[in-house]
Amino acid sequence: MTAPVLDMTSGLRAAAAWDVALLRRAVGTLGAVAGRLPIWRARLEGVARAVDSGESWAGPAARTAAAAVRELSAVTWAVERALSESLSALDRLSAEADAAQELAREALVRAEAFAGGPAAVLGDRSGLAAAVGALVPGAELPSPAPALTAAEAALRHATAAAAAAEDAGSALAGVGVRDAFAPADFPALAAWVPVAQPVCVPRGPTGPPDAVAAWWAALPLTAQLAAVRADPAGLGGRDGLPAWARDLANRRLLAAALADPGTDPYAAFTARVVTHRIEVEEAAGRQVQLQLLDLAGDRLVLALGDLDTADAVALLVPGIHNSPGDDLGGLVGAARAVAGAAREAAPGTTVATAVWLGYDSPSGAAQILGRTNAVEGGAALATSLTGLRAGRDAVVTPEGRATVLAHSYGTVVVDEAADAPGALDADAVVLLGSPGMEDDAASLEAPEVYDAASPDDLVVALRWFGRSTASDSFGSTELPVGPDTGHSGYYDADLPTLAAVGRVMTGMPDPR
Repeated sequence: MTAPVLDMTSGLRAAAAWDVALLRRAVGTLGAVAGRLPIWRARLEGVARAVDSGESWAGPAARTAAAAVRELSAVTWAVERALSESLSALDRLSAEADAAQELAREALVRAEAFAGGPAAVLGDRSGLAAAVGALVPGAELPSPAPALTAAEAALRHATAAAAAAEDAGSALAGVGVRDAFAPADFPALAAWVPVAQPVCVPRGPTGPPDAVAAWWAALPLTAQLAAVRADPAGLGGRDGLPAWARDLANRRLLAAALADPGTDPYAAFTARVVTHRIEVEEAAGRQVQLQLLDLAGDRLVLALGDLDTADAVALLVPGIHNSPGDDLGGLVGAARAVAGAAREAAPGTTVATAVWLGYDSPSGAAQILGRTNAVEGGAALATSLTGLRAGRDAVVTPEGRATVLAHSYGTVVVDEAADAPGALDADAVVLLGSPGMEDDAASLEAPEVYDAASPDDLVVALRWFGRSTASDSFGSTELPVGPDTGHSGYYDADLPTLAAVGRVMTGMPDPR
Protein backbone atom coordinates (compact mmCIF):
# COMPACT_ATOMS: atom_id res chain seq x y z
CA MET A 1 0.00 0.00 0.00
CA THR A 2 3.00 2.28 0.25
CA ALA A 3 3.83 2.19 -3.53
CA PRO A 4 2.90 5.34 -5.53
CA VAL A 5 -0.28 5.16 -7.60
CA LEU A 6 0.74 5.20 -11.28
CA ASP A 7 -2.64 6.34 -12.64
CA MET A 8 -6.19 6.61 -11.47
CA THR A 9 -7.55 3.43 -13.07
CA SER A 10 -4.76 1.13 -11.97
CA GLY A 11 -4.84 2.67 -8.51
CA LEU A 12 -8.57 2.08 -8.20
CA ARG A 13 -8.27 -1.52 -9.37
CA ALA A 14 -5.51 -2.10 -6.84
CA ALA A 15 -7.55 -0.60 -3.99
CA ALA A 16 -10.66 -2.55 -5.01
CA ALA A 17 -8.66 -5.80 -4.76
CA TRP A 18 -7.25 -5.19 -1.28
CA ASP A 19 -8.00 -7.89 1.30
CA VAL A 20 -9.26 -5.52 3.98
CA ALA A 21 -10.81 -8.35 6.00
CA LEU A 22 -7.40 -10.02 6.31
CA LEU A 23 -5.91 -6.70 7.37
CA ARG A 24 -8.53 -6.27 10.08
CA ARG A 25 -7.90 -9.78 11.38
CA ALA A 26 -4.16 -9.15 11.49
CA VAL A 27 -4.64 -5.88 13.37
CA GLY A 28 -6.97 -7.64 15.82
CA THR A 29 -4.43 -10.38 16.46
CA LEU A 30 -1.65 -7.86 17.04
CA GLY A 31 -3.96 -5.91 19.36
CA ALA A 32 -4.62 -9.02 21.43
CA VAL A 33 -0.88 -9.62 21.81
CA ALA A 34 -0.23 -6.00 22.70
CA GLY A 35 -3.08 -6.07 25.22
CA ARG A 36 -1.30 -8.75 27.23
CA LEU A 37 1.98 -6.83 27.45
CA PRO A 38 0.82 -4.37 30.16
CA ILE A 39 -0.19 -7.31 32.36
CA TRP A 40 3.23 -8.92 32.04
CA ARG A 41 4.98 -5.61 32.58
CA ALA A 42 2.95 -4.98 35.74
CA ARG A 43 3.94 -8.40 37.04
CA LEU A 44 7.60 -7.79 36.24
CA GLU A 45 7.53 -4.44 37.97
CA GLY A 46 5.94 -6.04 41.02
CA VAL A 47 8.78 -8.56 41.15
CA ALA A 48 11.34 -5.78 40.72
CA ARG A 49 9.83 -3.75 43.57
CA ALA A 50 9.74 -6.82 45.82
CA VAL A 51 13.39 -7.64 45.17
CA ASP A 52 14.42 -3.99 45.50
CA SER A 53 12.82 -3.81 48.95
CA GLY A 54 15.32 -6.37 50.26
CA GLU A 55 12.70 -7.92 52.54
CA SER A 56 12.76 -11.37 50.96
CA TRP A 57 16.20 -11.43 49.32
CA ALA A 58 19.32 -9.38 49.91
CA GLY A 59 22.94 -9.37 48.82
CA PRO A 60 24.86 -9.14 45.54
CA ALA A 61 22.77 -11.83 43.81
CA ALA A 62 19.58 -10.03 44.75
CA ARG A 63 20.89 -6.74 43.39
CA THR A 64 21.91 -8.43 40.13
CA ALA A 65 18.50 -10.07 39.83
CA ALA A 66 16.73 -6.79 40.53
CA ALA A 67 18.76 -5.02 37.84
CA ALA A 68 17.95 -7.79 35.35
CA VAL A 69 14.23 -7.58 36.09
CA ARG A 70 14.29 -3.80 35.79
CA GLU A 71 16.02 -4.13 32.41
CA LEU A 72 13.41 -6.63 31.27
CA SER A 73 10.68 -4.27 32.48
CA ALA A 74 12.24 -1.33 30.60
CA VAL A 75 12.45 -3.32 27.39
CA THR A 76 8.87 -4.53 27.80
CA TRP A 77 7.75 -0.93 28.33
CA ALA A 78 9.54 0.19 25.14
CA VAL A 79 7.97 -2.62 23.11
CA GLU A 80 4.57 -1.89 24.63
CA ARG A 81 4.81 1.79 23.74
CA ALA A 82 6.01 1.03 20.19
CA LEU A 83 3.23 -1.50 19.63
CA SER A 84 0.66 0.95 20.96
CA GLU A 85 1.78 3.63 18.51
CA SER A 86 1.94 1.11 15.68
CA LEU A 87 -1.52 -0.23 16.49
CA SER A 88 -2.94 3.27 16.46
CA ALA A 89 -1.52 3.76 12.96
CA LEU A 90 -2.76 0.32 11.87
CA ASP A 91 -6.26 1.11 13.10
CA ARG A 92 -6.12 4.24 10.99
CA LEU A 93 -4.78 2.19 8.07
CA SER A 94 -7.65 -0.28 8.38
CA ALA A 95 -10.27 2.46 8.37
CA GLU A 96 -8.70 4.29 5.43
CA ALA A 97 -8.26 1.08 3.43
CA ASP A 98 -11.88 0.11 4.03
CA ALA A 99 -13.10 3.50 2.81
CA ALA A 100 -10.71 3.45 -0.17
CA GLN A 101 -11.88 0.00 -1.26
CA GLU A 102 -15.57 0.86 -1.04
CA LEU A 103 -15.15 4.09 -3.00
CA ALA A 104 -12.86 2.45 -5.57
CA ARG A 105 -15.43 -0.23 -6.32
CA GLU A 106 -18.14 2.41 -6.58
CA ALA A 107 -16.06 4.49 -9.00
CA LEU A 108 -15.28 1.48 -11.19
CA VAL A 109 -18.92 0.40 -11.34
CA ARG A 110 -20.05 3.92 -12.26
CA ALA A 111 -17.33 4.25 -14.93
CA GLU A 112 -18.47 1.02 -16.60
CA ALA A 113 -21.55 2.93 -17.81
CA PHE A 114 -19.41 4.88 -20.28
CA ALA A 115 -18.13 3.82 -23.68
CA GLY A 116 -14.63 2.57 -23.26
CA GLY A 117 -15.21 1.82 -19.59
CA PRO A 118 -13.07 3.06 -16.71
CA ALA A 119 -9.98 3.49 -18.87
CA ALA A 120 -11.75 6.02 -21.11
CA VAL A 121 -13.47 7.92 -18.31
CA LEU A 122 -10.82 7.79 -15.59
CA GLY A 123 -7.57 7.18 -17.41
CA ASP A 124 -7.28 10.65 -18.95
CA ARG A 125 -9.45 13.21 -17.28
CA SER A 126 -8.25 15.93 -19.68
CA GLY A 127 -9.82 13.98 -22.53
CA LEU A 128 -13.10 13.42 -20.76
CA ALA A 129 -15.11 15.74 -23.01
CA ALA A 130 -13.94 13.87 -26.11
CA ALA A 131 -14.90 10.58 -24.51
CA VAL A 132 -18.39 11.88 -23.77
CA GLY A 133 -18.79 13.26 -27.28
CA ALA A 134 -17.98 9.88 -28.72
CA LEU A 135 -21.06 8.35 -27.13
CA VAL A 136 -24.13 7.50 -29.21
CA PRO A 137 -25.69 10.77 -30.48
CA GLY A 138 -29.05 11.59 -28.93
CA ALA A 139 -28.69 9.09 -26.08
CA GLU A 140 -29.34 10.22 -22.51
CA LEU A 141 -25.79 10.55 -21.28
CA PRO A 142 -24.84 9.49 -17.73
CA SER A 143 -22.84 12.12 -15.87
CA PRO A 144 -19.19 11.20 -15.27
CA ALA A 145 -19.06 13.41 -12.18
CA PRO A 146 -20.13 10.75 -9.59
CA ALA A 147 -17.53 8.31 -10.92
CA LEU A 148 -14.81 10.94 -10.77
CA THR A 149 -15.85 12.11 -7.31
CA ALA A 150 -15.78 8.57 -5.94
CA ALA A 151 -12.46 7.88 -7.67
CA GLU A 152 -10.78 10.96 -6.27
CA ALA A 153 -12.09 10.23 -2.75
CA ALA A 154 -10.90 6.62 -3.04
CA LEU A 155 -7.40 7.71 -3.96
CA ARG A 156 -7.32 10.23 -1.10
CA HIS A 157 -8.17 7.43 1.34
CA ALA A 158 -5.63 5.17 -0.35
CA THR A 159 -2.94 7.82 0.10
CA ALA A 160 -3.93 8.19 3.77
CA ALA A 161 -3.76 4.41 4.14
CA ALA A 162 -0.25 4.39 2.70
CA ALA A 163 0.81 7.12 5.14
CA ALA A 164 -0.68 5.16 8.04
CA ALA A 165 1.24 2.07 6.93
CA GLU A 166 4.46 4.09 6.96
CA ASP A 167 3.65 5.39 10.46
CA ALA A 168 2.95 1.86 11.69
CA GLY A 169 6.36 0.73 10.52
CA SER A 170 8.17 3.80 11.85
CA ALA A 171 6.69 3.25 15.32
CA LEU A 172 8.37 -0.17 15.48
CA ALA A 173 11.71 1.03 14.13
CA GLY A 174 12.73 2.18 17.61
CA VAL A 175 12.73 -1.41 18.84
CA GLY A 176 14.69 -2.77 15.91
CA VAL A 177 11.94 -3.87 13.52
CA ARG A 178 13.13 -3.32 9.95
CA ASP A 179 11.50 -4.53 6.71
CA ALA A 180 9.21 -6.88 8.68
CA PHE A 181 12.17 -8.46 10.48
CA ALA A 182 12.36 -8.19 14.29
CA PRO A 183 15.42 -8.61 16.53
CA ALA A 184 16.29 -12.28 16.80
CA ASP A 185 16.54 -12.51 20.61
CA PHE A 186 16.34 -10.47 23.82
CA PRO A 187 19.94 -9.15 23.75
CA ALA A 188 19.38 -7.92 20.19
CA LEU A 189 16.10 -6.28 21.26
CA ALA A 190 17.62 -4.76 24.41
CA ALA A 191 20.37 -3.20 22.31
CA TRP A 192 17.74 -0.92 20.80
CA VAL A 193 16.32 0.21 24.17
CA PRO A 194 18.29 2.64 26.38
CA VAL A 195 17.60 1.10 29.78
CA ALA A 196 20.10 3.21 31.75
CA GLN A 197 19.43 6.68 30.37
CA PRO A 198 18.76 9.63 32.72
CA VAL A 199 15.11 9.70 33.80
CA CYS A 200 13.06 12.83 33.26
CA VAL A 201 9.51 12.50 34.54
CA PRO A 202 6.86 14.85 33.14
CA ARG A 203 4.61 16.41 35.74
CA GLY A 204 1.43 14.37 35.95
CA PRO A 205 -2.14 15.63 36.03
CA THR A 206 -3.78 16.38 39.37
CA GLY A 207 -7.08 14.82 38.30
CA PRO A 208 -9.42 13.27 37.48
CA PRO A 209 -8.21 9.88 38.79
CA ASP A 210 -8.59 8.16 35.41
CA ALA A 211 -6.22 10.69 33.82
CA VAL A 212 -3.73 10.24 36.65
CA ALA A 213 -3.85 6.46 36.25
CA ALA A 214 -3.31 6.70 32.48
CA TRP A 215 -0.30 8.99 32.97
CA TRP A 216 1.21 6.67 35.56
CA ALA A 217 0.67 3.50 33.53
CA ALA A 218 2.50 5.10 30.58
CA LEU A 219 5.69 5.52 32.66
CA PRO A 220 8.34 2.80 32.92
CA LEU A 221 9.20 1.58 36.40
CA THR A 222 12.40 3.62 36.59
CA ALA A 223 10.43 6.79 35.85
CA GLN A 224 7.75 5.87 38.38
CA LEU A 225 10.32 5.39 41.13
CA ALA A 226 12.05 8.62 40.16
CA ALA A 227 8.73 10.46 40.33
CA VAL A 228 8.06 9.19 43.85
CA ARG A 229 11.53 10.23 44.99
CA ALA A 230 11.20 13.67 43.41
CA ASP A 231 7.68 14.54 44.60
CA PRO A 232 6.40 12.36 47.45
CA ALA A 233 4.16 15.15 48.76
CA GLY A 234 2.50 15.57 45.37
CA LEU A 235 2.02 11.86 44.74
CA GLY A 236 1.19 10.50 48.19
CA GLY A 237 -2.35 11.85 48.07
CA ARG A 238 -2.91 11.64 44.29
CA ASP A 239 -6.09 9.66 43.64
CA GLY A 240 -5.60 7.44 40.62
CA LEU A 241 -2.12 6.24 41.52
CA PRO A 242 -1.80 2.60 42.56
CA ALA A 243 -1.62 2.00 46.29
CA TRP A 244 1.97 0.71 46.14
CA ALA A 245 3.18 4.04 44.76
CA ARG A 246 1.21 6.10 47.26
CA ASP A 247 2.50 3.91 50.08
CA LEU A 248 6.10 4.47 48.95
CA ALA A 249 5.56 8.23 48.73
CA ASN A 250 3.78 8.50 52.07
CA ARG A 251 6.41 6.47 53.91
CA ARG A 252 9.00 8.95 52.67
CA LEU A 253 6.83 11.77 54.05
CA LEU A 254 6.40 9.91 57.32
CA ALA A 255 10.15 9.41 57.71
CA ALA A 256 10.81 13.06 56.86
CA ALA A 257 8.28 14.25 59.44
CA LEU A 258 9.87 12.11 62.14
CA ALA A 259 13.37 13.32 61.24
CA ASP A 260 12.47 17.03 61.10
CA PRO A 261 12.78 18.77 64.51
CA GLY A 262 10.56 21.54 63.19
CA THR A 263 7.54 19.27 62.68
CA ASP A 264 4.47 20.50 64.53
CA PRO A 265 4.24 18.66 67.89
CA TYR A 266 0.82 17.14 67.27
CA ALA A 267 1.82 16.15 63.73
CA ALA A 268 4.96 14.55 65.13
CA PHE A 269 2.85 12.69 67.69
CA THR A 270 0.56 11.40 64.94
CA ALA A 271 3.57 10.38 62.85
CA ARG A 272 4.92 8.33 65.76
CA VAL A 273 1.52 6.66 66.26
CA VAL A 274 1.30 5.77 62.56
CA THR A 275 4.87 4.46 62.52
CA HIS A 276 4.24 2.32 65.58
CA ARG A 277 1.03 0.90 64.13
CA ILE A 278 2.77 0.00 60.85
CA GLU A 279 5.60 -1.68 62.74
CA VAL A 280 3.18 -3.70 64.89
CA GLU A 281 1.14 -4.91 61.93
CA GLU A 282 4.16 -5.76 59.79
CA ALA A 283 5.83 -7.55 62.68
CA ALA A 284 2.74 -9.75 62.83
CA GLY A 285 3.19 -10.61 59.14
CA ARG A 286 0.45 -8.37 57.78
CA GLN A 287 0.99 -6.21 54.71
CA VAL A 288 0.36 -2.52 55.32
CA GLN A 289 -0.18 0.28 52.80
CA LEU A 290 -0.14 3.93 53.81
CA GLN A 291 -2.41 5.28 51.11
CA LEU A 292 -2.86 8.76 52.54
CA LEU A 293 -0.82 10.74 55.06
CA ASP A 294 -1.89 14.34 55.58
CA LEU A 295 -0.39 15.32 58.91
CA ALA A 296 -1.33 18.97 58.54
CA GLY A 297 -4.96 18.10 57.82
CA ASP A 298 -5.03 15.21 60.33
CA ARG A 299 -6.18 12.80 57.64
CA LEU A 300 -5.07 9.24 57.03
CA VAL A 301 -5.90 6.13 55.02
CA LEU A 302 -4.13 2.99 56.25
CA ALA A 303 -4.80 -0.41 54.69
CA LEU A 304 -4.16 -3.97 55.75
CA GLY A 305 -3.52 -6.01 52.59
CA ASP A 306 -2.86 -4.99 49.01
CA LEU A 307 -5.46 -2.54 47.68
CA ASP A 308 -4.04 -2.97 44.17
CA THR A 309 -4.62 -6.70 43.85
CA ALA A 310 -7.09 -7.91 46.51
CA ASP A 311 -10.21 -9.70 45.32
CA ALA A 312 -12.30 -7.88 47.93
CA VAL A 313 -11.61 -4.41 49.31
CA ALA A 314 -13.42 -2.57 52.10
CA LEU A 315 -13.08 1.03 53.26
CA LEU A 316 -14.09 1.58 56.89
CA VAL A 317 -15.48 5.10 57.32
CA PRO A 318 -15.71 5.96 61.04
CA GLY A 319 -17.93 8.52 62.71
CA ILE A 320 -17.36 11.31 65.22
CA HIS A 321 -14.42 11.85 67.58
CA ASN A 322 -11.92 9.85 65.53
CA SER A 323 -8.41 11.00 64.68
CA PRO A 324 -5.28 9.22 63.42
CA GLY A 325 -3.29 10.11 66.50
CA ASP A 326 -5.84 9.09 69.12
CA ASP A 327 -7.88 6.28 67.58
CA LEU A 328 -5.78 4.50 64.97
CA GLY A 329 -5.18 1.38 67.03
CA GLY A 330 -8.87 0.69 67.58
CA LEU A 331 -9.80 1.47 64.00
CA VAL A 332 -7.08 -0.83 62.64
CA GLY A 333 -8.38 -3.50 65.00
CA ALA A 334 -11.81 -3.16 63.39
CA ALA A 335 -10.24 -3.40 59.93
CA ARG A 336 -8.37 -6.50 61.02
CA ALA A 337 -11.59 -8.05 62.36
CA VAL A 338 -13.46 -7.36 59.12
CA ALA A 339 -10.63 -8.91 57.09
CA GLY A 340 -10.77 -12.01 59.26
CA ALA A 341 -14.53 -12.29 58.84
CA ALA A 342 -14.17 -11.95 55.08
CA ARG A 343 -11.54 -14.70 54.90
CA GLU A 344 -13.73 -16.94 57.01
CA ALA A 345 -16.71 -16.27 54.75
CA ALA A 346 -14.76 -16.98 51.56
CA PRO A 347 -11.52 -18.93 52.17
CA GLY A 348 -8.97 -18.32 49.46
CA THR A 349 -10.26 -14.83 48.70
CA THR A 350 -7.60 -12.13 49.00
CA VAL A 351 -8.86 -9.17 51.01
CA ALA A 352 -7.73 -5.67 51.93
CA THR A 353 -9.40 -3.47 54.51
CA ALA A 354 -8.57 0.21 54.95
CA VAL A 355 -9.22 2.66 57.75
CA TRP A 356 -10.55 5.64 55.82
CA LEU A 357 -9.98 8.80 57.82
CA GLY A 358 -9.80 10.96 54.72
CA TYR A 359 -12.08 13.60 56.24
CA ASP A 360 -12.30 15.81 59.30
CA SER A 361 -14.15 13.63 61.78
CA PRO A 362 -16.52 15.92 63.75
CA SER A 363 -15.56 16.73 67.32
CA GLY A 364 -17.49 19.82 68.44
CA ALA A 365 -21.26 20.03 68.92
CA ALA A 366 -21.75 22.28 65.89
CA GLN A 367 -19.84 19.87 63.67
CA ILE A 368 -21.52 16.78 65.06
CA LEU A 369 -25.02 18.16 64.54
CA GLY A 370 -24.34 19.55 61.05
CA ARG A 371 -23.49 18.14 57.63
CA THR A 372 -20.56 20.38 56.68
CA ASN A 373 -17.91 17.81 57.56
CA ALA A 374 -19.93 15.13 55.77
CA VAL A 375 -20.23 17.22 52.61
CA GLU A 376 -16.47 17.74 52.44
CA GLY A 377 -15.79 14.15 53.45
CA GLY A 378 -18.30 12.78 50.96
CA ALA A 379 -16.58 14.47 48.04
CA ALA A 380 -13.23 13.07 49.22
CA LEU A 381 -14.68 9.57 49.68
CA ALA A 382 -16.22 9.54 46.20
CA THR A 383 -12.90 10.58 44.64
CA SER A 384 -11.03 8.05 46.77
CA LEU A 385 -13.24 5.21 45.54
CA THR A 386 -12.81 6.29 41.93
CA GLY A 387 -9.07 6.60 42.50
CA LEU A 388 -8.93 3.10 43.98
CA ARG A 389 -10.48 1.66 40.82
CA ALA A 390 -8.29 3.76 38.55
CA GLY A 391 -5.16 2.79 40.51
CA ARG A 392 -5.94 -0.88 39.96
CA ASP A 393 -6.33 -0.14 36.26
CA ALA A 394 -2.87 1.47 36.29
CA VAL A 395 -1.30 -1.81 37.38
CA VAL A 396 -3.56 -3.82 35.06
CA THR A 397 -5.40 -5.61 37.86
CA PRO A 398 -8.95 -6.86 37.39
CA GLU A 399 -11.46 -4.85 39.36
CA GLY A 400 -12.06 -6.23 42.82
CA ARG A 401 -15.27 -6.03 44.80
CA ALA A 402 -15.35 -2.71 46.66
CA THR A 403 -17.42 -2.29 49.82
CA VAL A 404 -17.91 0.81 51.97
CA LEU A 405 -18.45 0.08 55.65
CA ALA A 406 -19.73 3.25 57.29
CA HIS A 407 -20.43 3.65 60.99
CA SER A 408 -22.52 6.35 62.67
CA TYR A 409 -21.67 9.80 61.21
CA GLY A 410 -19.66 7.94 58.58
CA THR A 411 -22.99 6.94 57.01
CA VAL A 412 -23.75 10.64 56.53
CA VAL A 413 -20.42 10.93 54.72
CA VAL A 414 -21.53 8.12 52.39
CA ASP A 415 -24.87 9.87 51.90
CA GLU A 416 -23.00 12.96 50.69
CA ALA A 417 -20.54 10.90 48.62
CA ALA A 418 -23.46 9.56 46.60
CA ASP A 419 -24.44 13.16 45.82
CA ALA A 420 -21.02 13.90 44.29
CA PRO A 421 -20.83 13.99 40.47
CA GLY A 422 -20.69 10.55 38.88
CA ALA A 423 -21.80 7.20 40.22
CA LEU A 424 -20.36 5.90 43.49
CA ASP A 425 -17.60 3.39 42.68
CA ALA A 426 -18.75 0.78 45.20
CA ASP A 427 -20.35 -2.62 44.79
CA ALA A 428 -21.87 -2.57 48.25
CA VAL A 429 -22.54 -0.08 51.04
CA VAL A 430 -23.07 -1.17 54.64
CA LEU A 431 -24.62 1.34 57.04
CA LEU A 432 -23.90 0.60 60.70
CA GLY A 433 -25.68 2.54 63.44
CA SER A 434 -26.75 5.31 61.10
CA PRO A 435 -28.28 8.54 62.45
CA GLY A 436 -30.47 8.70 59.34
CA MET A 437 -30.22 9.32 55.60
CA GLU A 438 -31.66 12.03 53.35
CA ASP A 439 -33.28 9.66 50.88
CA ASP A 440 -33.56 5.92 50.33
CA ALA A 441 -31.13 3.07 49.60
CA ALA A 442 -31.38 3.55 45.83
CA SER A 443 -30.01 7.09 46.16
CA LEU A 444 -26.67 5.68 47.35
CA GLU A 445 -25.99 4.43 43.79
CA ALA A 446 -24.54 1.09 44.93
CA PRO A 447 -25.99 -2.19 43.58
CA GLU A 448 -26.21 -3.51 47.14
CA VAL A 449 -27.11 -1.55 50.29
CA TYR A 450 -27.21 -3.16 53.74
CA ASP A 451 -27.87 -1.83 57.20
CA ALA A 452 -27.43 -2.93 60.78
CA ALA A 453 -29.39 -0.99 63.38
CA SER A 454 -29.46 -2.20 66.95
CA PRO A 455 -32.74 -1.61 68.83
CA ASP A 456 -30.66 -0.26 71.71
CA ASP A 457 -28.69 2.16 69.50
CA LEU A 458 -29.76 5.65 70.60
CA VAL A 459 -28.04 7.24 67.60
CA VAL A 460 -30.29 5.23 65.28
CA ALA A 461 -33.36 6.10 67.33
CA LEU A 462 -32.68 9.85 67.10
CA ARG A 463 -32.79 9.87 63.26
CA TRP A 464 -31.09 13.25 63.40
CA PHE A 465 -30.04 13.29 59.75
CA GLY A 466 -33.14 11.81 58.14
CA ARG A 467 -34.91 8.55 57.43
CA SER A 468 -34.07 5.48 59.48
CA THR A 469 -32.10 2.91 57.53
CA ALA A 470 -34.00 0.20 59.41
CA SER A 471 -37.37 1.30 58.02
CA ASP A 472 -39.00 -0.77 55.30
CA SER A 473 -39.36 2.32 53.14
CA PHE A 474 -35.59 2.88 53.08
CA GLY A 475 -35.08 -0.27 51.03
CA SER A 476 -31.83 -1.73 52.38
CA THR A 477 -31.14 -5.35 53.32
CA GLU A 478 -31.08 -5.85 57.06
CA LEU A 479 -28.06 -7.44 58.73
CA PRO A 480 -28.34 -9.27 62.05
CA VAL A 481 -27.53 -7.55 65.34
CA GLY A 482 -27.17 -8.93 68.84
CA PRO A 483 -28.97 -7.82 72.00
CA ASP A 484 -25.76 -6.22 73.28
CA THR A 485 -24.70 -4.49 70.07
CA GLY A 486 -25.61 -0.95 71.14
CA HIS A 487 -23.89 1.75 69.08
CA SER A 488 -20.30 0.54 69.24
CA GLY A 489 -20.52 -3.24 68.92
CA TYR A 490 -21.08 -3.74 65.21
CA TYR A 491 -17.49 -4.95 64.68
CA ASP A 492 -17.35 -7.09 67.84
CA ALA A 493 -16.20 -10.63 67.13
CA ASP A 494 -18.74 -12.23 69.46
CA LEU A 495 -21.74 -10.46 67.89
CA PRO A 496 -23.45 -11.53 64.65
CA THR A 497 -23.02 -8.37 62.56
CA LEU A 498 -19.29 -8.86 61.94
CA ALA A 499 -19.72 -12.25 60.26
CA ALA A 500 -22.48 -10.82 58.06
CA VAL A 501 -20.23 -7.89 57.11
CA GLY A 502 -17.54 -10.37 56.07
CA ARG A 503 -20.01 -12.15 53.83
CA VAL A 504 -21.10 -8.88 52.25
CA MET A 505 -17.50 -7.87 51.61
CA THR A 506 -16.80 -11.08 49.69
CA GLY A 507 -20.11 -11.03 47.81
CA MET A 508 -21.54 -14.15 49.42
CA PRO A 509 -25.29 -14.72 49.04
CA ASP A 510 -27.73 -14.37 51.95
CA PRO A 511 -25.45 -12.38 54.29
CA ARG A 512 -27.89 -12.90 57.12
